[in-house]
Amino acid sequence: MAKVVVTGANGFVGSWLVRELVQQGHEVHALIRKSSDLSELSGVNCHFAYGDVTDLKSLELSFQNVEVVFHLAGLIAYRKIDREKMEKVNVGGTKNVIEACLSQKVPRLVYMSSVVAIGAGFSEKEILNENSKFNIHHLNLGYFETKFQAEQLVLQAVKERGLNAVILNPSTIYGAGDARKGSRKTQLRVAQGKFPFYTSGGVNVVNVEAVISAVISAWKNGKSGERYILSGENLTIKELFSLIAQTAGAHSPTKKLPDFFLHALGTLGDWMDDFGLKGPISRENAWTSTLYHWFDNAKAKKELGFNPKSARYSIGKSVDWIREQGLLKENKSSNGSKV
Repeated sequence: MAKVVVTGANGFVGSWLVRELVQQGHEVHALIRKSSDLSELSGVNCHFAYGDVTDLKSLELSFQNVEVVFHLAGLIAYRKIDREKMEKVNVGGTKNVIEACLSQKVPRLVYMSSVVAIGAGFSEKEILNENSKFNIHHLNLGYFETKFQAEQLVLQAVKERGLNAVILNPSTIYGAGDARKGSRKTQLRVAQGKFPFYTSGGVNVVNVEAVISAVISAWKNGKSGERYILSGENLTIKELFSLIAQTAGAHSPTKKLPDFFLHALGTLGDWMDDFGLKGPISRENAWTSTLYHWFDNAKAKKELGFNPKSARYSIGKSVDWIREQGLLKENKSSNGSKV
């Protein structure tokens, strides 16, 4: 039995990881803020460590006599006004985790990054892997840039300061409970039959169970200083939305939004943000929905025993949970205010 710490423990993936580690008999300390919503950890026999990744002292206290830190905490946002906050949490928070691991001599850090730190493709022909060059600096997308910078800090600490760390790059994770995430509002509306549009980009879908197994395998088998893509099935946005709708018994989106229209809306949204107004979408939303986030998982399969299921399985688990929560029936005739 190992004493472990999980940052971001009360989130969708964090709570899945905590439950699995507890089930395996480990002494799990969930790092949470005093204001955190703990509903995802209800009934889980774990310890709570109060702290924040932006507070180095709280991390040093929490990381004492720990065998491994799973660093999952992060902020996903796509608006210019959130950039500073993402830099504080994603970059500054990861820097603090590194410093605390080194000062407390933590034997292992498993850092959950994201495929956004690898980059994205501009066409269906581009499928990226761990060695792909980050090719979208010129777009200056806040979430992508902050995750890339955080990953560079981990790699630098491995090379120059002796940190023992493995980096994981999951794609879009689906499973029971994912619809609680703020970033899944559109997918929930698709499941409710309330979103008739799709865009030109592509996404990669992976099931949460496979990701959790790979996280634990990375702790035990991953090579320090290496990154592993945890991706599943590559789909176009149209295919993704159709699969969600069909699984939920809703009509599939049929109207394609042209790229130029999305980018114009994004520019307008950024301009409105500058004046304190909430725009329709942001420039970052527009780029994210028209790029191809397609990836190759061969390395994780070979070295971590990674074994993802089909997109249909992953989305099925997500939609089953949405249905069990009454979100399909409850919102059938509403104006979307609950989405």
